[in-house]
Amino acid sequence: LLSWSHAFVTRPTKHMSTHLNAVSKKDSYSITLLPGDGIGPEITEATKTVLGRLCQRFDFTLELKEALIGGAAIDACNDPFPPESLEQCQASDSVLLACIGGYKWDNNPRELRPESGLLKMRSSMGLFANLRPAKVLPQLLDASTLKREVVEGVDVMVVRELTGDVYFGTPKGIETRADGQRVGFNNMIYSESEIDRIARVAGDVASKRGGKLCSVDKANVLDVSQLWREVVTEVITKDFPDIELSHMYVDNAAMQLIRYPKQFDTIVCGNIFGDILSDEASMLVGSLGMLPSASIGEDGPGVFEPCHGSAPDIAGEDKANPLAMILSAAMMLQYDLDRPEEAAVLEAAVEAALDAGVRTPDIKQEGDGCKLVGCTEMGQVVADLVSKVDVEIAV
Repeated sequence: LLSWSHAFVTRPTKHMSTHLNAVSKKDSYSITLLPGDGIGPEITEATKTVLGRLCQRFDFTLELKEALIGGAAIDACNDPFPPESLEQCQASDSVLLACIGGYKWDNNPRELRPESGLLKMRSSMGLFANLRPAKVLPQLLDASTLKREVVEGVDVMVVRELTGDVYFGTPKGIETRADGQRVGFNNMIYSESEIDRIARVAGDVASKRGGKLCSVDKANVLDVSQLWREVVTEVITKDFPDIELSHMYVDNAAMQLIRYPKQFDTIVCGNIFGDILSDEASMLVGSLGMLPSASIGEDGPGVFEPCHGSAPDIAGEDKANPLAMILSAAMMLQYDLDRPEEAAVLEAAVEAALDAGVRTPDIKQEGDGCKLVGCTEMGQVVADLVSKVDVEIAV
């Protein structure tokens, strides 16, 4: 775990058009917290406890200021991502998001659904690349629904394009045709430049990992995927000649992730394919509650968030797992705030908590001999360990 985030998010190189280190190291940082919906406020509070202890140990300040997004924003101001929230995010050194969504808003018009706020944030902040890991931890091997021999040693990174594809393409909508029948439609579209920049991020990530990159598409039936494959091939072969590039149709990729996930190192795909495959890959670990992610743009602050959803069915019951948000905060420290030692301490504290035998319900296994704890207690355990663990930082 000490090298967990280091293995799947990389610092900028001449190939990358991203700006992961948004600010230089300093004594005080402005952080926007987006607690969101469901279990979001609970895991946010647990993470704040951990960060508070980290600041005490290393004598620096995180000025944490909350803003609205998702269902909470809809209830408060009838906008899933109000302008005030955007302005605050853009003015911050970094953004830490919990989760959004819930049954309460499922029947709202699309513009008043929590997910629309997430899409608006990504588009407005230029967050075009999402990096999501699926690294199986030795302590949680038996938490996966797959056989131990299938998942042991799995370490996959999914690089997903975030601001194009069918989620953002136009024209889109639902209309009534001349025959009286309603028709729904969306446009699956990518420009060459959009594919080029995500391919460069993926190439750089793969070069810092195992040197293998699998590009996922549906080029046998989709024109947009044919362009995707051509551009990815051109970028990788020209600018990343040491990368072993392969291509795979999305339906086969979905199957192979379950059949033999260890064949993959880094995967790059468009928005909708990445949305599906990154969730599938994440479940190899056994729980989305363990996995952080980073969304980055060409400049400005990144947004760091757990991979899991808002779990409204357990909201308010102190059953949530805060570890993914704590690890997301570690990624924020490493790549937006230039605090690698502090990031490593958070990661080490999470591993130490697992070694200590404490488990939230999502990762508790029958007969594992571990103590069942709630969200608040897990946060406190990690916070206490933050004061004790030692790490070594490679120079």
